[in-house]
Amino acid sequence: MDTAPLLVISDITDADVPAIIALWQRCGLTRPWNDPAADIALARRGDNATVLVGRVGGAIAASAMVGHDGHRGWVYYVSVDPDHRGRDLGRAIMAAAEDWLRARGIAKLMLMVRGDNTKVQAFYQTLDYAVQDSVVFSKWLDGRPPTPGMK
Repeated sequence: MDTAPLLVISDITDADVPAIIALWQRCGLTRPWNDPAADIALARRGDNATVLVGRVGGAIAASAMVGHDGHRGWVYYVSVDPDHRGRDLGRAIMAAAEDWLRARGIAKLMLMVRGDNTKVQAFYQTLDYAVQDSVVFSKWLDGRPPTPGMK
């Protein structure tokens, strides 16, 4: 395994948006029913969320959208460029997301992983995340039918 390169983490900038969307697409994180540009814009609109960008040698190598609802923190779009995997960048970007939430007084971080994504589930277990016995409900507030594959 390669040693972890220096990952410089900062908030997203306007110039980063196209590259972050491309990274998310390359990592298979986007879905047709979620507009990543709109998700980024929403995260940047207030003080309770951001997109963290991790750079190695100035090039974007990792990201995580992090935010909170005033009670619990959430992360989405955690990504590491496939060319940089195996170097603990996922661990580093998650640590940055946790630190971002701690700095805002948020004590618990939540995240969702699709049931069939066992590789990512195993990753989070190595970071001491535990599976919660919960059911997630959703509803599109703009009138769209349920997300494909949802009951």
